Amino acid sequence: MADLKFFTERLKLRLVEMADLEAIHLLHHLSETDQYNTLGIPKDLEETNLIVDGWINDHQKKHIKNYTFTVELEKGGFIGLIALKLSSSKFNSAEVWYKINVEHWNKGYATEAIKAVISFGINRLKLHRIEAGCAVENLASIRVLEKAGMTQEGRKRQILPLKTGWMDSFEFAILDEEWKA
Repeated sequence: MADLKFFTERLKLRLVEMADLEAIHLLHHLSETDQYNTLGIPKDLEETNLIVDGWINDHQKKHIKNYTFTVELEKGGFIGLIALKLSSSKFNSAEVWYKINVEHWNKGYATEAIKAVISFGINRLKLHRIEAGCAVENLASIRVLEKAGMTQEGRKRQILPLKTGWMDSFEFAILDEEWKA
């Protein structure tokens, strides 16, 4: 599965590799991408290495539960990350998260990447439901999730431990029949 990759009109998504470490470390250190992110900024390259190593180990398991992809421009160049974290098989669902470099915001790349991952999850993994959470103040991400076809289902109160304090999260989801319609 380590060679899993797919293409959209403008992007290439492939599983994270250790060669991506420095680009991922830089992405995690952008204050704009960290604003609504609960991961926090890794203190050094070693801490980022542990995170990336965990993702790579997940990809090498017989039954992958976490798919973490790089998002690259088709013509080349790392612009971010997107992942699909599977739930237990009983629920046949997953959660999608993403982080795009601020230099590539407002160009439709996040929406394009999410649509590709939703398609992968529903068409290839045969998932019934894909979910995403989003800080209530993150208006850009709310628009991205809506453009990707996801429906806002609810609000979780003070669930996100951000640098600015606890924040509510909007919950979004899309069902397989909605995606296929």
